[in-house]
Amino acid sequence: MKRTGGGILDRISSPADVKALSTREIGRLCDEVRQDLLSTVAVTGGHLGANLGVVELTVALHAVFDTPRDTLIFDVGHQCYPHKILTGRRERMRTLRQGGGLSGFTKRSESEFDPFGAAHASTSISAGLGFAVARDLKGEGGDVVCVIGDGALSAGMAYEAMNNAGHLGKRLIVILNDNEMSISPPVGAMSKHLMRLYTERKFQDFKALARGAVALLPPPLRQGAVRARGLVKDLVIGGSLFEDLGFSYVGPVDGHDVKQLLAVLRTVRERADGPVLIHVLTQKGKGYAPAEAAADKFHGVSRFDIVSGRQHKPAPKAPTFTAVFAGSLLRQAESDERIVAVTAAMASGTGLDTFQKRFPDRFFDVGIAEQHAVTFCAGLAAAGMRPFCALYSTFLQRGYDQIVHDVALQSLPVRFAIDRAGLVGEDGATHAGAFDIGFLANLPGFVVMAAADEAELVHMVATAAALDDRPSAFRYPRGEGSGVPLPELGVALTLGKGRVLRQGSKVALLSLGGRLGECLKAADELDARGLSTTVADARFAKPLDKALILQLARHHEVVVTIEEGAAGGFGAHVLHLLAAQGVLDQGLRIRTLCLPDRFIDHDTSTAMYASAGLDAAAIVATAIGALDLRQAPQEKPMRGLKAVVA
Repeated sequence: MKRTGGGILDRISSPADVKALSTREIGRLCDEVRQDLLSTVAVTGGHLGANLGVVELTVALHAVFDTPRDTLIFDVGHQCYPHKILTGRRERMRTLRQGGGLSGFTKRSESEFDPFGAAHASTSISAGLGFAVARDLKGEGGDVVCVIGDGALSAGMAYEAMNNAGHLGKRLIVILNDNEMSISPPVGAMSKHLMRLYTERKFQDFKALARGAVALLPPPLRQGAVRARGLVKDLVIGGSLFEDLGFSYVGPVDGHDVKQLLAVLRTVRERADGPVLIHVLTQKGKGYAPAEAAADKFHGVSRFDIVSGRQHKPAPKAPTFTAVFAGSLLRQAESDERIVAVTAAMASGTGLDTFQKRFPDRFFDVGIAEQHAVTFCAGLAAAGMRPFCALYSTFLQRGYDQIVHDVALQSLPVRFAIDRAGLVGEDGATHAGAFDIGFLANLPGFVVMAAADEAELVHMVATAAALDDRPSAFRYPRGEGSGVPLPELGVALTLGKGRVLRQGSKVALLSLGGRLGECLKAADELDARGLSTTVADARFAKPLDKALILQLARHHEVVVTIEEGAAGGFGAHVLHLLAAQGVLDQGLRIRTLCLPDRFIDHDTSTAMYASAGLDAAAIVATAIGALDLRQAPQEKPMRGLKAVVA
């Protein structure tokens, strides 16, 4: 439903309304979308800088192309907010990233204008080519447009897709949103001159024009042209790579000049007969001074004050797990020159920016290339270094074949620091760290640890640093810790040894990772109900503490395992052990709590864990349900269970 009011945006309920506007009105619409975007994200938080940078590009795309008949795919989705505003979701924008509200990324189930969901980078060209081939096989019309950032273009998958697209020769339009490169006045003048040439020539001359465009420029503009082409050369290691892959190259284009954008997009739409790449230069944070001045701080933001740019972040009660990992690794590296740190375009997110400042020669950011990061670390390990590969759990998935073939099979001591384990709140299912326990603990020789608190994380960093004969991984959740005292330096844990935090006799709660606090709360409730409860921290998903698990099973009526991972992980390994030992034949009641067999939509972490059945209330209900108190089972005396000192 259209809003009433004096603004142009108030008259826009779908992209069809944008097509009726004049170029001047489209310019005004861009200003209004930018202000609407700012007012929204100031309230909800979310990705800001990249979205501000693509306002003109997004409006121009919807003005020229006929979405949803034409397929528009945004890579990653960090820059999809203006798209959502223009495609009938403006009224719901203040529900962004909240429970039951709009996703922070494109999502097929949310709108017909989101033909392909994305939250991981570098998928758009592959998906777009799939749409283009399907279009031609079905004899349908319509264009396919993929918007990919220069960061996402650093991943090999993007080049694999371009190579295939060039080979097939299908009509496919790729927009390279290059927001790391500024547009100097000479380049802007050169760009306008080139665009005039593009729009005046037949499209079959595009490829030749792109290659020889510098020679066609007036002498004063040639220097700027050489610089612009050089920017592409720096980006792709070879100025003719796009053309060599079979794409017609158009650009660079000023991504904030609406008139220029409209002219180029219309020309390409009318005349393209194969794959085309349009190189668009934009500025992160465009139109909002604080974001322009600090693009890194305004990539993803919490709620903020528009006037000052100050973000509203509550005072931390305890250090974050990420900060604890970073500090612990620094201390290990100070005494061991073999330690190196590797990440994939997430230096700040993983806390390794501090390592980079302290040890710049021993820090490596490989770009959005997790596969390369893993095998790069394998090579470092094979050469005698001690690499720590720090990735979010959700991104580690992208390098799984390399983990199996290049690391595990050769038993190379690569240390994986797995951030954002478990559910992660507002980023939702695409960023949940749900699967790493299962896919790592299945690999022979792998050591898999999960930190229950910050102090445990410090010890696990030390444990991984000391392991020189096998690969290892330690996982830890997003956000603040519980505020436990931190050791000055970690101590290597005994492999495969857990710890008992409190002793009971009827119910045993065996936790792996960040749900330990909820287990202790559940134990309080169970004890209050007269159900004596033991709480143990497994520490290791592999190797298992077999002695501890068998003690718990033989001296309690009920054992409940709890983990922040999907089925097939820690609980499954415990069940295998108990079955092999014949314990299950003796009447033990065991329950395995893990993430349910569904993807959990974005919400607060607290609400997500309640929905998953992994909070204290669910643990209590599971233990009571297993006991079936109506049958009044006899109390078993506890024998032989001793507390394991952490």
